[in-house]
Amino acid sequence: MEKNRLEAFSDGVMAVIITIMVLELKVPHGEDLSALLQLWPIMLSYVLSFIYVGIYWNNHHHMLQATRRVNGTILWWNLHLLFWLSLLPFSTGWMGENHFARWPTVLYGVNLLACALAWAVLQTGLVRHHGPDSLLARAIGKGMKSKASPILYLLGIASAWIGYPSIGLAFLAGTALLWLIPDRRVERLVEARDADDED
Repeated sequence: MEKNRLEAFSDGVMAVIITIMVLELKVPHGEDLSALLQLWPIMLSYVLSFIYVGIYWNNHHHMLQATRRVNGTILWWNLHLLFWLSLLPFSTGWMGENHFARWPTVLYGVNLLACALAWAVLQTGLVRHHGPDSLLARAIGKGMKSKASPILYLLGIASAWIGYPSIGLAFLAGTALLWLIPDRRVERLVEARDADDED
């Protein structure tokens, strides 16, 4: 099957997720800057989740550029990823409203871990569908960031669980920073493929 509908649907869902998160930002009552300062936990959690959704959207786009087709199983794996991403507004809101308390931070970390695992399932399924010598398989390579992320999420969850939610949040934010550095492998390989197709 063509991948266009999967890509369009995923783009729409991620746009709605960001919209829901921004709608959770309530305008403060008061005209002083101190009223805004009271919202810093909510704003910080929003910014972190916005970055995460942006990372997933960016990488999802790149991954699909390196693929030619999808099947019914991949559609379900993609929905599985979107399910966990769609819970981010809830876990983000709970964590921000409760100033990064223990259990809200644990739940947020679990949500991010579930997103990462769902991503791994989708990526693995696409590689199997296209073959080990496919452009996507070559673009992914060893995937060190993909392997390191679940470990960092687990460290963040464990830190918050034992009573150090600020350290847990640092692990979760650090993982996002790890993914902010763009990987040009996919772009280079797709450009080379398109050039070959034109020839």
